[in-house]
Amino acid sequence: MNDLEDRYVTVEGVRLRFAAAHMATLGDELEPLHGHNYEVSCRVEGPLTSDGWVIDFSVLKRLVREVCERLDHRFLLQMRSPLLEIMERGDSVTIKHGAKSYVFPAKDVARLPITNTTAELLAEWIANEVRASLPWECDNIRRILVNVGEMPGQSAGFTLSIPAF
Repeated sequence: MNDLEDRYVTVEGVRLRFAAAHMATLGDELEPLHGHNYEVSCRVEGPLTSDGWVIDFSVLKRLVREVCERLDHRFLLQMRSPLLEIMERGDSVTIKHGAKSYVFPAKDVARLPITNTTAELLAEWIANEVRASLPWECDNIRRILVNVGEMPGQSAGFTLSIPAF
């Protein structure tokens, strides 16, 4: 067995989920406001450390759980959408699309730096958040794969490659 071969660790389950509302855009249209009970799994790949593991399960679970907690029971807002007019005033966020207007309490809005709240882009955002939170000693991690499920049988994923130093 070659010590340079990549191994992987996967975490998923009960505490790696969040319930949230969103309105994705499709073409020039805006979906009706609706929500999902999202489920998240995360896999990291890389060579074994000198201790014989890729990453401690508890560390990876904590990192993913913390990201999920930031989204739980929130409205997911795609701040970079070219189709939405977003105004923040005081304690509220107003979103306009054509003749439609929505007002949300600001504390209930998760402002995400993405163009749409699709499962694909949520998976990419989560992967980048996990990478940004990795402890410095996890420099062996080469790839982070995140899967976001919107409902049973319906999920999307993203793979983030991390260049070796």
